[in-house]
Amino acid sequence: MLSLRPLTDTIGTEVSGIDLAGPISGRDFDRIYATWLNTTILLFRNQSMTPQQQIDFSRRFGDLLVYTRSENALPDHPEVLVLSNLKKDGKAIGSSASGRYWHSDGHYLKCPPAASLLYAAEVPPSGGDTWFANMQAAYDALPAEIKVQIDSRQVIISRVKSRPYNYPEKPPVTPEERAAWPDMPQPLVRTHPRTGRKALYVGGNVPWNVVGMPEAESNILIPELQSFATQPRFIYIHRWRAGDAILWDNRSSIHRATPYDEVNHQRLMYRTTIAGEEAF
Repeated sequence: MLSLRPLTDTIGTEVSGIDLAGPISGRDFDRIYATWLNTTILLFRNQSMTPQQQIDFSRRFGDLLVYTRSENALPDHPEVLVLSNLKKDGKAIGSSASGRYWHSDGHYLKCPPAASLLYAAEVPPSGGDTWFANMQAAYDALPAEIKVQIDSRQVIISRVKSRPYNYPEKPPVTPEERAAWPDMPQPLVRTHPRTGRKALYVGGNVPWNVVGMPEAESNILIPELQSFATQPRFIYIHRWRAGDAILWDNRSSIHRATPYDEVNHQRLMYRTTIAGEEAF
């Protein structure tokens, strides 16, 4: 029987009594979907899915999106991104380190993803956690004068500018990458297309430029909003177990991964991504 339990007072729900690999009735799915919209992340424990079953369940939430490097995809299943430190024939089978900073997936895209489903097949005994923050709850808690200041603002998301911040170990951006990665204006506060609720849209650890605001002011405002949104009261920290699956709403939350001992322990996770719409 379907059971729903809050993970914290402000974010997340644990869903029990559901096998993601099997059939799910329309009535149960409607409850799952509504709860997801309301609490931004869903946790499913003790799951066992094939890649195709993960794809099939993910598609109930919308069309799937592939926007990351093809070499990190699962062979024969391009919709599935592999997050792992494992190697085969001396070659990495996926991305070993990703998103170790607060971010919203694909915020540099014109139409960022609506959601992602991450499934853990193998996890280390410690580390490799994922932190989630409810950006709707954070927006609701902002002082009224701050809301007035930011509600109609846009922020310029620069994938080029973010490279040295997020991946300092990688080489400088090439001219080809610079040409392929145009700056993308996004709303500083975005409205959820299904619920109408507002959420802060300030993922990333780069001091993004707010359109029409002096750079010095922008460089103060964005980190302040990020710091406010990632207070403990808005956060859920997930310590993974094998068989866990988490679905997060990319339009109302941000997340970050933590490091783990990649030399002595293995991690194998699969992610599917649901296509979204232009943020507004």
